[in-house]
Amino acid sequence: MNHEEYIELGLNGNAPLKIVMRGNIVKNQDNKIGVVSVVFATMDKALARERINALIKTNQKQDDYYMVYSVPLDIDLTFEDK
Repeated sequence: MNHEEYIELGLNGNAPLKIVMRGNIVKNQDNKIGVVSVVFATMDKALARERINALIKTNQKQDDYYMVYSVPLDIDLTFEDK
């Protein structure tokens, strides 16, 4: 699967909330640390598509990677064992 296909998979998921995320690498002294941040959230699939395409188009950093996920509402995303 290529990057565009993964984006479509996220946009077309059954869950109503679309979350656009950015992954990037932060260099800390001798280490590289992967960081993922939420940059946009919406329940409007067309708006999520528009936003992720704009972010990809204007991306100035080669280490940045944008992705979109469909997420159900009222879910704990910490994944901690209870």
